[in-house]
Amino acid sequence: MEKTPRAQLDRETWIQTALDTLADEGVTGVRVEVLAKRLHVTKGSFYWHFKDRQDLLSGVLETWKDGRIRDIIKQTRPEAGSEEAQIFRVIDVYSTSRNRKGILIELAMREWARRDEAAAAIVEEVDTWRLRCARDLFLACGVPMHEASTRSMLLYAYVFGVSMMNYEKFDGDVARMKDDIRALIAHSQTPLASAQD
Repeated sequence: MEKTPRAQLDRETWIQTALDTLADEGVTGVRVEVLAKRLHVTKGSFYWHFKDRQDLLSGVLETWKDGRIRDIIKQTRPEAGSEEAQIFRVIDVYSTSRNRKGILIELAMREWARRDEAAAAIVEEVDTWRLRCARDLFLACGVPMHEASTRSMLLYAYVFGVSMMNYEKFDGDVARMKDDIRALIAHSQTPLASAQD
């Protein structure tokens, strides 16, 4: 029986496998031999695409950053006349999807950033984009700058927090609670606005 030739692995395949490994094992698990085993290839194949492990790690950081920023811009670019509805969509997209792999990668990135300056700089850049784009969306709704900054921080504190919590048994009406939280974050006529007076 003739073997089917293996498709040539490209740089992106190695990086995606590294991201999957990062989610499962953290950055210490992202090693050439581990990735080669996952891909069923020899370590030598790795060196067609990368100088060394550090080159791979730099590629992982850039790929994660570019993907996150692209998604952030897509979700938060103000659409004239529907800015408030868009804020609700952003909250829903990030708080209702329980993307386990995405959460694990996010947590692994933050753990990596605690020990590595390059990773810390990338995580900070992504967070800055998140907050700035959300703030721009609130500004497009007519919210003053200081309040828009506060609400963008509250939005991400909520969506990250809720993505990591098991809260279903906390309150009998989780849907109502989520609606209340969305309203607190999105509407400028809430106590947040009056607290500034």
